[in-house]
Amino acid sequence: MIEDPAAAEVSLDPVRARLLAELAEPASATMLAARVRLPRQKVNYHLRALERHRLVELVEERRKGNCVERVLRATARSYVISPAALGSVQPDPGRAADRLSAQWLLALAARLVRDVGGLLARDGRDPDRAGQRRRIATFALDTEVRFASARDRAEFTAKLADAFAALVAEYHDDTADGGRPHRVLIALHPSLPADANQES
Repeated sequence: MIEDPAAAEVSLDPVRARLLAELAEPASATMLAARVRLPRQKVNYHLRALERHRLVELVEERRKGNCVERVLRATARSYVISPAALGSVQPDPGRAADRLSAQWLLALAARLVRDVGGLLARDGRDPDRAGQRRRIATFALDTEVRFASARDRAEFTAKLADAFAALVAEYHDDTADGGRPHRVLIALHPSLPADANQES
């Protein structure tokens, strides 16, 4: 999860993004230069920027004659830029609390990315007694519904909202000792065609 605006800017550079992808497995600047067909000096320049922002890390140093070859790898298999990187212009659900608004849905989704990313980051710093990362209590459903009409869609959302409210009323307990709040987000939006997702 990338929260620092400067790190986000570094990661979005096309060359650096390619190097991050290549560094899923450890490699040196010389090895990368051959893969991406760039001069080693230019690759080293980009690697230093990635390393400054902790997007890559040193794995080992190998001596080759009078030189030391540095072997690096990406610090993660994949990266997500947190809305927090946008500072005061990040989407805020409190600014557009209209449950039928696409802007509100985007703001809720942005909060989901920020919060779950924060939980993952904290989890990485807080291993259990065996030294293993703790599993975060999450659950998600994902499906697609084809509505015959706008009326059917409206009836579906009304029934879904009623069922959701009933479940929350049944299980929510403000007085439970040791209880822990969980956020539940249910969203509905038109699906994009598969080819549209590939192009974006």
